Amino acid sequence: MTVESVRSDVPQTLELPTPPLAGGGVPGLGHGWKLVRDPLGFLAQLRDHGDVVRLKMGPKTVYAVTTPDLTGAVALSPDFEIGGPLWESLEGLLGKKGVATATGPLHRRQRRTIQPAFRLGIIPEYGPIMEEEARAFAARWESGGAVDCTSESFRVAVRIAARCLLRGQFMDERAELLSTALATVFRGMYRRMVIPAGPLYRLPLPAHRKFDRALADLHALVDEIIDERRTSGQKPDDLLTALLEAKDDNGDPIDEQEIHDQVVAILTPGSETIASTLMWLLQVLAAYPDQAQRISEEVESVTGGRPVAFGDVRKLSHTNNVVVEALRLRPAVWILTRRAVTETELGGYRIPAGADIVYSPYAIQRDPRSYERHLDFDPDRWLPERSKDLPKYAMRPFSVGNRKCPSDHFSMAQLTLVTATIASRWRFEQVSGSNDAPHVGITLRPHRLRLKAVPR
Repeated sequence: MTVESVRSDVPQTLELPTPPLAGGGVPGLGHGWKLVRDPLGFLAQLRDHGDVVRLKMGPKTVYAVTTPDLTGAVALSPDFEIGGPLWESLEGLLGKKGVATATGPLHRRQRRTIQPAFRLGIIPEYGPIMEEEARAFAARWESGGAVDCTSESFRVAVRIAARCLLRGQFMDERAELLSTALATVFRGMYRRMVIPAGPLYRLPLPAHRKFDRALADLHALVDEIIDERRTSGQKPDDLLTALLEAKDDNGDPIDEQEIHDQVVAILTPGSETIASTLMWLLQVLAAYPDQAQRISEEVESVTGGRPVAFGDVRKLSHTNNVVVEALRLRPAVWILTRRAVTETELGGYRIPAGADIVYSPYAIQRDPRSYERHLDFDPDRWLPERSKDLPKYAMRPFSVGNRKCPSDHFSMAQLTLVTATIASRWRFEQVSGSNDAPHVGITLRPHRLRLKAVPR
């Protein structure tokens, strides 16, 4: 089935059925309570109720999409745009003028501004920085010592993003401040998304004050980065220079708020998703020692014992497949929302104008109708002869269409390089107090992953 065949031309007044309502709603909260208590399980079981299912989120009706074809239709159709509870929550963090949350002509102009920083030809220029940070990450582990993987994963993700895209001296203390603030902010954003209590979040409760402080710290840090660049007078060929010299559609410099929101969009979503994925990759190395051993052997065969280099990434096919399988089973971006800009049809049902659409890459990528042994960690499923028959939109970790993540190749390169570097040097074991169960927030990551490193 193609995306074009999912949605046919329909008349202005649609005489189509309404999608079925999911069971289990709570008076006043609707299905928001289930999304708080067990969001992953709840979204996964919606496929049993239909391809499109109605949910109640407080007073609002939201439409959940449960099949790969329909998620592709939603992502590619002009009838749907960025919007809904997720993006309304993220606007509090990312602002309304950053590439992650902007829509229409503003979004298209912003993508033109930032895309050169992620083109395939320039990514090798980031190679030495990725190598240096990957080796520093591996070197920070000590034999037999327990490490908090959350802080370490955030540190390497933030440092790579900052040094490659902002070309600044980004000290460890600043990375720690950013990672701490992000953890608090993203947790609060998720609560605001699934339980839209509005003014209640302005009450001076301890959790609300902690959230507000973390958000203020994050924005102050971004202002500091921008001010330092301007004061220095330096103009390295990086993304921040491009933003400071960018023009709007009238040929005037873009305003200060847009520069600020763009830097937030550069640093925070990318760092959060990469850090979350690195945590899952560390969990994989500990939970599947056979896969870790295969990575180590592959690295040895490619490098001959020298340190892993950026130029080796394309040759590390099994390591790359391990990364892809981790992205399938534990996607950092586990939920997405869109908004219908017009009355339309989806999966044979009427979708009213202004309706919010939600779908879960986590549920789609674990659907037994798409994957054999869907819950098994099996990197070999991504060998060409096995992956060729997968449904087209059953695995799209970086999305599709005009909202496709511009840093997909950049992200895959650093994930593969970091994984190969640490797996070739260390074996990992979980220690007392570690909890690798999924922690659900705006992104998906382990609750509290603590590992002990043992030299190879």
